[in-house]
Amino acid sequence: MSSISLYLHTARHLKPRQVFFRGYYFVRKRLGQAAPPNLKGSPDGKPIELVSPILHSRSMEGTAFTFLNRTHDLGGRIDWNFPDFGKLWCYNLNYFDFLNQEGMEKETGFALIYDFIGQAGPGSVGYEPYPTSLRIINWIKFICLHGIRDVEIDTSLYRHALHLNRNLEYHLLGNHLLENSFALLFAACYFSDGKLYGKAREILEAELAEQILPDGGHFELSPMYHQILLDRLLDCVNILAGARPDDSLLDQLRRTASAMLGWLGQMTFQNGDIPLVNDAAFGIAPNTAELLAYAERLGVHPTIRPLKECGYRKVEKGNYELLLDVGNIGPDYIPGHAHSDTFSFVLYREGRPFIVDTGTSTYETCERRLVERRTVAHNTVQVDGTEQSEVWGSFRVAQRAYVRDLVETADSISACHTGYERIGARHAREFAFSDREIVLRDTVTSRKEHSCRAFLHFHPEVGVTLEADRIVADGVSISFSGATEVKLEDYMYSPRFNVQVPGKVIIVSFGQELTTIIKTTAT
Repeated sequence: MSSISLYLHTARHLKPRQVFFRGYYFVRKRLGQAAPPNLKGSPDGKPIELVSPILHSRSMEGTAFTFLNRTHDLGGRIDWNFPDFGKLWCYNLNYFDFLNQEGMEKETGFALIYDFIGQAGPGSVGYEPYPTSLRIINWIKFICLHGIRDVEIDTSLYRHALHLNRNLEYHLLGNHLLENSFALLFAACYFSDGKLYGKAREILEAELAEQILPDGGHFELSPMYHQILLDRLLDCVNILAGARPDDSLLDQLRRTASAMLGWLGQMTFQNGDIPLVNDAAFGIAPNTAELLAYAERLGVHPTIRPLKECGYRKVEKGNYELLLDVGNIGPDYIPGHAHSDTFSFVLYREGRPFIVDTGTSTYETCERRLVERRTVAHNTVQVDGTEQSEVWGSFRVAQRAYVRDLVETADSISACHTGYERIGARHAREFAFSDREIVLRDTVTSRKEHSCRAFLHFHPEVGVTLEADRIVADGVSISFSGATEVKLEDYMYSPRFNVQVPGKVIIVSFGQELTTIIKTTAT
């Protein structure tokens, strides 16, 4: 019954077209009708002059490839379906980001493209819509930057574009469909193809309006994916300005990029870090400084709008920066990158991480993936061992918490959420802040007693000790009122994929009310 409940509470949030296209693509594949189309004649692509884009970090050295902090030497013949490190690693291999890494020579990149054309065929990982989308963009950027004219590459590229156009990820939507449309726009500009352009524009106009919130944040609420999509959006500004400089779509892309830049600037800490909220890790996306510099080269400037619809709030006082999550976990129909983290927070002190989100180390379906998404992995409150939002699988959420009664003043933010109503409880948290301290007031309202626990995860470089009824962390005092037990335990911090570093977590048990006082200056 538990499994049935999870499926039902997950599926009921899907949009009708997600359900339809899941069935449609499944049937078409079973009937053998999903292969890329054959072409009549030879397509003629024309390189477009581009402003210098952001170069990707080095992921290829000789015949060795490094993705997600795991390296493998594939030797003289590349296995484009290499399975040993999981599907995401293989996806990265097929993205071809390495074509546009610093120092990539034209001849080497050319040979890699031909190796893929000669080996990878329909049914391989590389022909799935998401890696196809990124590969189209990376091939065209490489071709444009090096002025390559090659009939066989153009033929393969055009087949990829037509194949993608027949397999758009309507069953997923969200960032996947947006990436599909970015790739179609690249192909449309490169091949001067009106049909591909029409489809790209149709999706872009609708999805940018849907996915980019009024405050500029991407609606899946992952700063890492926000950076990834902003980079791709700036690439689209780049190629469209070169191919169709008078196109009205270009104005929409520029406005959207401007709003996204403004949001990202507010979310970024003074040392350049993004908060690792929801699915996020360092070293995957271009950093904020690189994105700002790229936007400047394209003549795109940030538009600052107060953080609101995204549910995040940023407080900067005294010697600290505080990032709060007082919003819903994301769009109901695509919460795959969401965590059970309502009312969690991240605290940087004197420009360094102090209390952190535990991060993301894997997308594989495993216990570690579940641990990193669960309530206990975040700086919030768990009641009776229940998940605020029922995260399961690798990318699914069943019942989820909704934020209610949000009240904001100059010195405080408070709200409650519905995540524990299914066990007869409601959790409310108030954040109060001044130049010298942060006060958290947690209240669990119910007609019966519950076992409540609050969590504080410290960055591994922060020294933490338990002294009587208080915590001392790098000289900073943290005290509790209403606690029945305070424990200091170990946890694993995951700042990057496949990287785990031991740190300390404080677990505070309490009845119905708990007040936590964090002194932000050393005592």
